[in-house]
Amino acid sequence: MKVKSIGLIGMGMVAGVAASFQFSAMAQKPGSAPLPLDELRQLTDVFGLIKSDYVEPVEDRKLLSEAITGMVASLDPHSVYLDKKALREMQESMQGRFVGLGIEVAMEEGYVKIVTPIEDSPAFRAGIKAGDLITRIDSTPIKGMSLDEAIKKMRGEPKSRVVLTIARKGDDMPWIVPLTREEIRVQSVKAKMVEPGYGWLRISQFQEQTVDDMVKKVNALYAQDPKLKGLVLDLRNDPGGLLPGAIGVSAAFLPHDKPIVSTAGQRRDSNEVFYGRREFYAARNGADPLAKLPAALKNVPVIVLVNTGSASASEIVAGALQDYKRAIIMGTQTFGKGSVQTLRPLTKDTAVKLTTARYFTPNGRSIQAKGIVPDVMVDETAEGDGLNSLRVREADLEKHLSDGSGKDSVDAGRARRDEVEEDQRAQALARTRKPLEFGSKDDFQLAQALNHFKGLPVKLSKVEPIHDKEGEKAKEKAAPGVKVPATELKPPELNKGDKK
Repeated sequence: MKVKSIGLIGMGMVAGVAASFQFSAMAQKPGSAPLPLDELRQLTDVFGLIKSDYVEPVEDRKLLSEAITGMVASLDPHSVYLDKKALREMQESMQGRFVGLGIEVAMEEGYVKIVTPIEDSPAFRAGIKAGDLITRIDSTPIKGMSLDEAIKKMRGEPKSRVVLTIARKGDDMPWIVPLTREEIRVQSVKAKMVEPGYGWLRISQFQEQTVDDMVKKVNALYAQDPKLKGLVLDLRNDPGGLLPGAIGVSAAFLPHDKPIVSTAGQRRDSNEVFYGRREFYAARNGADPLAKLPAALKNVPVIVLVNTGSASASEIVAGALQDYKRAIIMGTQTFGKGSVQTLRPLTKDTAVKLTTARYFTPNGRSIQAKGIVPDVMVDETAEGDGLNSLRVREADLEKHLSDGSGKDSVDAGRARRDEVEEDQRAQALARTRKPLEFGSKDDFQLAQALNHFKGLPVKLSKVEPIHDKEGEKAKEKAAPGVKVPATELKPPELNKGDKK
C-alpha cells in the first residue's frame, strides 16, 4: 500500500494554518553512525551546570524540551519539534479546521512576516496583508523569539483575543490590530463558471478530502456545461498540504499511470517515484474517486494560475502538468519549496516534523529555492505585481535547504525584493489596495487566462523570472505520450540514496 509512505508537503510555519506532513512511525535507520560520545557528554555537562549554577531552578522537562526544539529548528525552516498542543493542532489542521488568526507566516530578520492571510479569516477581515511584519504580540516584542514561540503566542482558545503590532513597508508608524481567535474552516476546493464555456477550479490547500471534493466540483461544472471549452486551475496562495491530494489532482488531468513526482533522501524508503494510480492518492480499499470524472477532463484546455504563495504540493501539480505540456502555467514564479516533511512520533503526545527528502518533477527538476517559472508571466494586477512582489520566498528563509545540485541556489527572492525597492509606485498601490478576491470580476490574472483561451491579447509581466537553465532543458524534453522507464525519471540523487 503506497499511501502509507506518502508525505505531507507544505510551506513553512503557520499561525492557525495547516502545514504539510508525512505520518510515520519508522525507527532510526539501521546501520547509522555511532553516537558522538564526547559531544553528548558536553550536552550533559551543560545540563548539569544549568541545574546546579543557574540563578533559579529550571525543570528538567523544560530544559530537555527546549534542547530538542533548538536542535531540530537549527536544520531548516520547516523542521520543528511539536509538543502535545502543537501536534493536536497540526492533526486538526490536516482535516481543514483549526483555531487561530488565519495567517501563513515566516521569519525574516528577527520578525514574523505575513506570507498571506487566509480568505475570510480574522486577519484577512482586519486588513492584514502579505509582506506585513508582526513586531509585537500582546505588547511582547517579537525580536529574539523563535518562529515556533511566536506562533504559540498567536494560538489560543476560540473567542480569546490577541493584539498584534504590525509594521508595513512605507508606513511611518506601526499600527495596532486587535483580533479574536476563531475556528478557521478552510474550504479546500471551490469552483464556478466564470463565463459561458469557461470554468474556474480553485484549490486553496491540499487536505484529506481534496480529491473527493475536486471530483464533485468538476462534475458540477460539467453538469452546467458538458462542452466546457477551457478550465482555469487556480493554485495561487496554495501553501501545500498532503501529497496524495497533489498526486490525485495531477492524475485527474494526465493519462493513467504517469509518474507525477519523485523523492530523494537518505533513507531507502525516501527514494520513490509516485504515479497517477489509485493506490497513490486514494484511501486503502476505497474506490477510485477519479473514475467518476467526465472523460472530457483529460482533453479540456487547462491554464494553471500560480504566484509566490503557491508552494510545495501546488508546485508538484504545476510542475507535473508543465512537464507533460498538459497545461499552460500562468502567473508569477512560485515559492520554491521542494522538500518533504515527515512526522516522526516521539511519544503518544509529541513528534518531530523533519525534512526527509527533496522532491522532483517528472523530468527530474528540483524546484527547491527556485520555484516553478510560469510559461506565461502575468502580474497580479494591471499596474504591476502588487502584494505578490512583497511576499517572502523559500530562498529568503534563513537556513533554507539547497536544491541538491551542489551549486548555490540563485537568491530569487532577494532579486525580487531589490526590484520592489526600485518601484515605489507599486508599493503605494499595494498598501492601499483591498485584498484580492480570487475568482472575482476584479481578478486580473484570471481575466488574462480567459483572454489566452480566446486568443485575445494577454498583458505580460515586465519582471524577468529567475531562470534555471538545467531545469529549462529538462522541461523542454517533456511531451505527452513519451514512454520513459521509471528508473530514468529518477534524478541521480535517488540512486545514490539507495546505497546509503
